[in-house]
Amino acid sequence: MPLKGCQFPEGLVDSGEQRVVMRTTDVYREHLDAVASAYRNQSVLVTGGASFISSHLVEELVHLGANVRVTDDLSSGKLEHLADVAEDVEVIVGDLRDPKVSKQSVSGIDIVFHMAADHGGRGYIDTHPVECLGNMALDHMVMSSAAQAGASKIIHASSACAYPIGLQADADDRGLLSEEQAGFDVPGQAFADGAYGWAKIMGEYQLAQVARQFGLAGVSCRIFTAYGERENESHAAVALMAKAHRRLDPFPVWGDGTQTRNFTHVADTATGLVLSGAKLAGPGDFDVINVGTDQHYTINQLMDEIFAVAGWTPAEIDRQLDKPVGVKSRAADCTKSLELLGWKPSISLADGVRRTYEWYAATQSVEGSLDDLLMSR
Repeated sequence: MPLKGCQFPEGLVDSGEQRVVMRTTDVYREHLDAVASAYRNQSVLVTGGASFISSHLVEELVHLGANVRVTDDLSSGKLEHLADVAEDVEVIVGDLRDPKVSKQSVSGIDIVFHMAADHGGRGYIDTHPVECLGNMALDHMVMSSAAQAGASKIIHASSACAYPIGLQADADDRGLLSEEQAGFDVPGQAFADGAYGWAKIMGEYQLAQVARQFGLAGVSCRIFTAYGERENESHAAVALMAKAHRRLDPFPVWGDGTQTRNFTHVADTATGLVLSGAKLAGPGDFDVINVGTDQHYTINQLMDEIFAVAGWTPAEIDRQLDKPVGVKSRAADCTKSLELLGWKPSISLADGVRRTYEWYAATQSVEGSLDDLLMSR
C-alpha cells in the first residue's frame, strides 16, 4: 500500500545517481561515501517502521537513496509518522508473526532493519512480561524469513535492557556499559533487565546463529533511552514534558529522581543505526554495538531541563516511590562506536529537550490520565 504526500526537507542534494539530504543534526558529511554506497538503490525493509524511532530511521534511509519498504501492524506506530517520505515508501500493514506477512515483507529485500517489537516504557514492560517475551517468536519469524529469502544483512534493534542488572544497581555509580559485558560467552553475562531484556538478548543470540548458518551479516544495536519527536507519553521523558505542559502541581515523578539514564535524542539514535548497518559485520559475521550517549543524567536533571524550556517550575514535587523505575544507573560506553563507526551521539540534553518539548507543545493534545498512558504502549 503506497503512501502519498512526500515532501523532502530543505537541503536535498541531487548528484547523479546519488540523492542524499545533508542535515545539520547529523554527521553524514564525514561518512557520506560509506553510507551512500551501503544504501543507495538497495531494497531495505524496516519492520515496525511507522513507530517512534523507526520512522526517523526510514526518513534517513530514503534520503540516502534506499528503496524502503515498511511493515507495521500499527499497534503503536502511526502512518502519519511517514508523511514526509510517503511517496517513496512501500507500506505493508500486517502482523509479522503471520508467516504470510513475514514472507511477503522480506521478498526481494537486501537489508533488514528489524525494529518491530512489543514494547513500551518502564510501566508497560514491567506489567506486560508475557507480551514482551513474545518478541522472541517475532524475532525468529522475521530473521529466519529474511535469511531464507536471501537478505544479505539484518540489523536488529536490541536494548540496553540486555545488560546484567547487577551492573546498574547503584544510583551513585557512573560506570559505563560496554558491549562485552552482556552475552552468552561468559557465565554471568546473561542476566538481563526483566522479560523485555531477556527477549532482547535472546534476539541477539538468534541473530548470531542465523548469521552463522545462512552466511549473512548480523548486527544488534543496543539502543539506550531514546527520546524525541514522535515519542508518546508511555516513556518517561515525554511523560514528564506532558506533565509540565499541563502545569501539574504537585508535579508527579516516579521514584526519587536520583536514578540515571543516558537520554539520547532520536536523531542521534537513527544516525547510529544507519552507520551500524553501513559499517559493521561481513557475510557470516555477527556484531553488537551500543547506540546511546556516555552521559549519565538523573531524572532530577531531566526535569530541570524541562522546566527551563517550559518557563515554569512547580511549587512541589510528588515523588512516587511505589512506581516502577527500573535499574538505578545506566549509560553507554561509546568506545566501540568511536573506533568502528567514528561516531558517538552529539545532541546535548538541553538541545534535545528543547526540540522535543517545542514539538510536543505545538502538536500534541492528550486528554486523560498520564499515569494510565505510562502503563501502556
